[in-house]
Amino acid sequence: MKGERGNDLEECAVIVTLIIICEVGFWVLIAAGLALRYWAKKPRASVAVLLCQPLLEALLFVATAIDLKNGAEPDWKHGLAAVYIGYSVALGHYTIKWVDVRVAHRFAGGPAPSTPKYGTRRALHEWGIAARWIAAALIAMALLQGAIWYVGEGNTESLRGWQQTMLWLIGINVVIAGSYTLFPKKAPAFEPQEPQEPQEPRETDRRSFLSKR
Repeated sequence: MKGERGNDLEECAVIVTLIIICEVGFWVLIAAGLALRYWAKKPRASVAVLLCQPLLEALLFVATAIDLKNGAEPDWKHGLAAVYIGYSVALGHYTIKWVDVRVAHRFAGGPAPSTPKYGTRRALHEWGIAARWIAAALIAMALLQGAIWYVGEGNTESLRGWQQTMLWLIGINVVIAGSYTLFPKKAPAFEPQEPQEPQEPRETDRRSFLSKR
């Protein structure tokens, strides 16, 4: 019993450690890519660094699949891995762009980041965010379903629990975005017109590295 429990804890530690490594690696790659672009003035190198980001999801996916293949009982850590991959795939580029706009404003004289506050523009903004989260949830659900089919008649209660959580996530995002459509916030009469959202920073002679992702 003690030996089996020790093996389970060791397997859990491996997957959880990989998830942490992938999260840290994601931000390290963003920092390195932006540093190469804005300080080292090497946009091509920054593209190469940021293109390594999908390798993190691939590593986690393979490790999780191997863990299940070796007979590990599906539990919360496998579900968390699927959710992390879904987030990285659906919102990874958006996260990089979000950071890039702010770094460009702070260190490269780019326009200040802004978010629409009122009316249709705010509703569209919220639906755009909701669409990304819904995509992340659907990707996670697909990966979880694949794991359920792979395990077959084994204990898949934890994986199905994660699927239900993803359905809640979809519902919450639809409700939030829908509220901005049904009850749009109106701008005060004395407030000046909202500025357009800043475009992704670009160099005069090169396309932004984000457009190449």
